[in-house]
Amino acid sequence: MALTHVFFDIGGVLATNGWDRNDRREASAHFVIDHDDYARRHDEIVEAFEEGRLTLDQYLDRTVFIKPRSFTAEDFKAFMYRQSKPFPDSLAIARALHASRSVRMCTASNEAEELSRHRVRLFGLNEIFDTFLASCWIGVRKPAANFFERCVEITAARAEHSLFIDDREENVEGAAAYGFKVILFQSAEQLRRALAASGLELNTQHG
Repeated sequence: MALTHVFFDIGGVLATNGWDRNDRREASAHFVIDHDDYARRHDEIVEAFEEGRLTLDQYLDRTVFIKPRSFTAEDFKAFMYRQSKPFPDSLAIARALHASRSVRMCTASNEAEELSRHRVRLFGLNEIFDTFLASCWIGVRKPAANFFERCVEITAARAEHSLFIDDREENVEGAAAYGFKVILFQSAEQLRRALAASGLELNTQHG
């Protein structure tokens, strides 16, 4: 059964996570804020933030700027954006798959809007992917079944003809339960082998 669509997670597969617990701990130390208080406030609203119901400014107002600070929101945002680093080997594989023109290339990520837009620009993802599906735009996060349902509805894909790539077991399990073929990402070389095993060829002149 030929694959028609491939859905790539971004954080953990193509790049570092956009704003994970380690990043938040480093931010707390860097800006000298109470980490336990920040972590608690983050956990209370992260779902709304990543599902597009809170802007980045609103998120910061409710987690960091709950009292006067010696730094600005722009300082904090710049720190957040600096945490995003590419995985060059994985990106090369995605470019090579895109260059093969054999499948429709899509992202499928749990990310807030401002971070998602920043990462698309930073990593040049608009040169690789046809469709960007992020929790902030479709209103639900992985591994909820509705996330995968919306992925196939928006792209006019069929789950059984689609491949979902993610580094988190719970997300891969959710995609598999919905009917996707899946790859649990571990390394770029493992991904290359798994794509070949799935019948997908890479255009090696582009990766």
